Amino acid sequence: MAHHNSRRGGGDPGPQLSRHAQRRLPPLLGIRQLPGAGRREAGDRRVVAPVTPLRLAEALGLPAPTDEQAAVIAAPPGPTLVVAGAGAGKTETMAARVVWMVANRLVLPDEVLGLTFTRKAAQQLTSRIRTRLARLAGSPLLRELDPSGALRTQLAGAEPEISTYHSYAGRLLSEHGLLLPVEPAATLLTETQLWQLAHQVVRTWDGDLDTERTPVSVTEAVLALSGQLAEHLVEPEQLAEAHTVLEKLVHTLPAGPRQRGGPSQTLLGILQVQRERVALLPLVLRLHEALRRRGALDFGAQMSLAARLSAEHPEVAAAERAKFRLVLLDEYQDTGHAQRVLLSALFGGVGEFAAASRLAVTAVGDPMQSIYGWRGASAANLPRFATDFPSAPGIPAPTLPLLTSWRNPPEALALANLVAEPLRRKAIDAGGVTVDALRAKPDAGSGVVALALTETVADEREWIAERIAAEWAERRAADAVPPTSAVLVRRNADAAPLAEALRAKGLPVEIVGLGGLLATPEVADIVATLRLIAEPGAGSAAMRILTGARWRIGVTDLAALARRARDLSIRPHTGDAAEITDSAALADALREVAPEPAEQAGLADAIADPGPAEHYSAAGYARIEALGRELAALRERAGQPLTELVADVERTIGVGVETQARRAMAGTGAGREHLDAFAEVVAGYAADTGASLGGLLAFLTAAESVENGLEPGEVEVARDRVQVLTVHAAKGLEWEVVAVPHVVRGVFPSGAAAGTWLGALAELPTTLRGDRQQDDAAEGVPVLELSELYDRAELERAIKAHKEALDRRRIDEERRLFYVALTRTERTLLVSAHHWAETGTTPKGPSDFLLELKSASESPDSRAYGVLTVDEWADAPDIDAVNPFTDNPATAEWPRDPLGNRRDPIEQGAMLVRRALDELRLRPKKPAGSASNETGTRPGHAADSEIRNTATEPDSADDHLADTAVGHESHEDAYGHTPEPPDDYFADLTPPPDDDYLTEYDFAPAEFGEQPAADPDDPDGWVADVDALLAEFAATEAAAQEVELPGQLPATALVELRADPTKLAARLRRPLPYPPNPLARRGTAFHAWVQRWFAASRLLGFDELPGAADGGAPDAADAELIKMQESFLNSAWANRSPIDVEVPFETSIAGTVIRGRMDAVFAEPGGGWIVVDWKTGAEPTRAEEPAVAMQLAVYRLAWARLMAARTGAPEADMLEKVGAAFHYVRTGRTIAPRTLAGPAELAELIRNAAPGDSPSATG
Repeated sequence: MAHHNSRRGGGDPGPQLSRHAQRRLPPLLGIRQLPGAGRREAGDRRVVAPVTPLRLAEALGLPAPTDEQAAVIAAPPGPTLVVAGAGAGKTETMAARVVWMVANRLVLPDEVLGLTFTRKAAQQLTSRIRTRLARLAGSPLLRELDPSGALRTQLAGAEPEISTYHSYAGRLLSEHGLLLPVEPAATLLTETQLWQLAHQVVRTWDGDLDTERTPVSVTEAVLALSGQLAEHLVEPEQLAEAHTVLEKLVHTLPAGPRQRGGPSQTLLGILQVQRERVALLPLVLRLHEALRRRGALDFGAQMSLAARLSAEHPEVAAAERAKFRLVLLDEYQDTGHAQRVLLSALFGGVGEFAAASRLAVTAVGDPMQSIYGWRGASAANLPRFATDFPSAPGIPAPTLPLLTSWRNPPEALALANLVAEPLRRKAIDAGGVTVDALRAKPDAGSGVVALALTETVADEREWIAERIAAEWAERRAADAVPPTSAVLVRRNADAAPLAEALRAKGLPVEIVGLGGLLATPEVADIVATLRLIAEPGAGSAAMRILTGARWRIGVTDLAALARRARDLSIRPHTGDAAEITDSAALADALREVAPEPAEQAGLADAIADPGPAEHYSAAGYARIEALGRELAALRERAGQPLTELVADVERTIGVGVETQARRAMAGTGAGREHLDAFAEVVAGYAADTGASLGGLLAFLTAAESVENGLEPGEVEVARDRVQVLTVHAAKGLEWEVVAVPHVVRGVFPSGAAAGTWLGALAELPTTLRGDRQQDDAAEGVPVLELSELYDRAELERAIKAHKEALDRRRIDEERRLFYVALTRTERTLLVSAHHWAETGTTPKGPSDFLLELKSASESPDSRAYGVLTVDEWADAPDIDAVNPFTDNPATAEWPRDPLGNRRDPIEQGAMLVRRALDELRLRPKKPAGSASNETGTRPGHAADSEIRNTATEPDSADDHLADTAVGHESHEDAYGHTPEPPDDYFADLTPPPDDDYLTEYDFAPAEFGEQPAADPDDPDGWVADVDALLAEFAATEAAAQEVELPGQLPATALVELRADPTKLAARLRRPLPYPPNPLARRGTAFHAWVQRWFAASRLLGFDELPGAADGGAPDAADAELIKMQESFLNSAWANRSPIDVEVPFETSIAGTVIRGRMDAVFAEPGGGWIVVDWKTGAEPTRAEEPAVAMQLAVYRLAWARLMAARTGAPEADMLEKVGAAFHYVRTGRTIAPRTLAGPAELAELIRNAAPGDSPSATG
């Protein structure tokens, strides 16, 4: 807090550090004075560029850049700020700048550093740069520019460093952290792990803490305050001093006119918040000490320490400047203060070093899309870039625009520009970074923009659902794929009702990210099952399982189960109250009213012991018993490792199969991605010492509130469903159809005032923030004016004005958020509001944002005139109007029918399957070799052994069987409809009885207890199962059965198809999981280790690699793995740099999709490539070599096709440049066949499996 005689915190001398970090950087060595500075041929790059961006694009077969893009691509070395509007192609332009500088010998590929915020963005930028560098390496232009071949060699062996800001900070600490000192190998804690540690600190706190807050609330405040201190590089002592200054001012200023007595309640309330904040500082310090003892960091500490390291130790900046010549800073408007200090200390400044090096720093950002202020991003960083990274002393860095939107139609851009106009005017008035209006691309087609204001929120949801359904119907009528579609909400709570309205129109819907990973249905079912295994009293988990889509226990049976739980509880009888005469009797009475948890039975106990069957419906009792058996079996296996237990639960409850079926029917992998993401979370937790099931469940409970249920698996924009997500989550994405609902007062913009430092415990005083306003500049957080105050009345007026300024800043961020929402559309934009919500006695009505759009579209003087249509505009309700929802409250059926209106056709389909299975069971066995219908098919139906290639068929037989799984949610086609059977398909079937589906649904007898009487000699049915398997074997022994070829095969299947088609057919006919194999696990571990090796900085020796220092003697398996690692490090491949590793691919050969993953791809002299597959097993015999080589042939073809797609060159030309080899790690030998099968030979191999020549399996 500045003294009351200061104004606005003074001028801005640049990014500031607290205490010791505040000293200025001394002049550093010039680039020519650095050790090894001129070591490369491309050392002196200050030459006239011979290649223009246009010529380079033509040579690489890429679209010609616009004039704006060309100016950015060919900007001279030095700092440059690029202001890129929404959809302006910034990633493409950054990649083009890298290639242009490489082609002009200004930088080498490994002298490029690119930083962004997400792994996805880093991967996209890496992919674009790699693709363009590969095109450059294979272009005739390079031969002209590089006749000696030196640059071509460098392109083959060097790559840029592209990472996230946090990963880069972590690398700096790992390499230089001892200078602070910070342990280089410090563990980075997740938010949940950090919360658990902080909560432990709070619960065990033994000092004074005068607060009425709960331990959970204190924990949250301690974490938030710690994060704020780290983000703004503030020491705890500075915060305590700032409070002292304000308190002294409040108590020393005299009363103002018409003021009596001491300070007002407003001022005392503010001081109370300041005192509580200071009281938390000892707990913050205790938390920091606990982190140090554990050798751990959190994300905030990682970035703040990296900033301190860079600013306090000039040698770190010298090392980074010697390493990099081009630095790309993506999404700079979302960086925080600590990141600003870090980057400016490393790559900014105006000293001798900066001027001599001519380091090219290109920052890209859009001030109109700065929407993450609530999580530390500073909108002030972008305008301050020009002075943090000056071109020369006193000369700010130049600013270049990218204003052509390659995404939005002109109509949507007109509205977005209208919304951004007030922000643009403010920036102009303040002399900050300005962004001119975006313009559409030259050939942009027209779009559709529609507004609606409805009477009720239900009407608004209906309007949105109808409009999106109409878009899908139009595509369906044209036999085209559905449009990508999204509904962008301001609040999480609005997502589920909108999703229901969309589903009611038959549309498939996905709620993306809301509630996090733990809220996704498949993960929630696994967690609920885990809770039932470990916690019999977990009532909410039991209710989810019992009433969910799989078991669907009805209300009557639930009540009976609850009564059974009460009966199982230990409840001592105490008699009447009058009989309580001593303390023991009183204790017994209290125990009866509030029993100990161990004495209280839960629903899980009742499921395990449901009691007499007559208390339940017949179907309900059968399901409860089946669930009890399932849970009992899982509890018996609860002692296995957590990762295996979770996988066991996934298999047992069937969610994995269901997500695979959903993928097959709708092409969506979201469910599987969520399960994989959850498995990674469990594996990460299980790696900690002392991990247990109880600890995992506690960890997940904390994650629900701390990390919003954990981050869900990354889900891309999908065409097969309507996606519902928040506007914040939508940034960077785009859809053809976008709806922005609930643009009403109090929602968009939000009516909830953001917490400020005057009332929020975890907020810092604005004068301590690194992003505070400086001098008269408008950017930055407003600072409380405490200068020239003469009494408490003036102080209160200053505080009021300060609050208003903070609120205006909040509204500006809401406006930027609305701008982001409007610029997500590629074609159709729907914006809507309502008068009446489902609760409340006063109407909402349209917000100023929506009224601005409507007013501008109706004004001939506006650029937005006539760009939209108003579908509906309901009149405002009368003053005395009553909320229509008051007399007609919303109702819903519970438990919900998971199949809804699709129940009848799915039940009938399930009956067909059960009937066919019953017929197979009842059919008399025939002797082996019988010539009659051995396949078990009915007349008129295709035999199971009919040969067909399913490469062009959407689903395999397994997928169709999965679709009939009763009790799981049905699977829709891309348009949300369940395929209808022919009208007479069910003519010979008796329709299901019209009973309550919740209690009387006719489940398969074999699954829910309506089973034949158990054989007393075989109570578990093992003998019967074995007899059935033997009978099946005998039935197929005499006749070879032809097996259909699936539409998708792994690359390794072609090896088996070439070597032993009969074995492959047998495996396809009866796919079984492979047994546990330590060799396979060791091979997997080796491949992961090699991937980490190639990702490392090469500065580590073998004994410095992760895990090398683990104590204890290795077991036999570990020793074998270490031998393989040592053998690899002695090979030539360990010293080469691959251009890509672990490359997944899908390619079509003869109509069959072949999938695989290439271990590593290396560039070869002359512009070619070699694909290398690491083999940890034995070398093949000579007889096996032709079959094994098929795997390499597929890899070779896949990489050639990938390069042809990237470069536009013919596939045949690329194929000639690609080689492939196996490297056998145990022997150290690399085997590269001289000739490999080409596309025609591979196609012939697959076609030989077509009808007439299909591989067959006997028995």
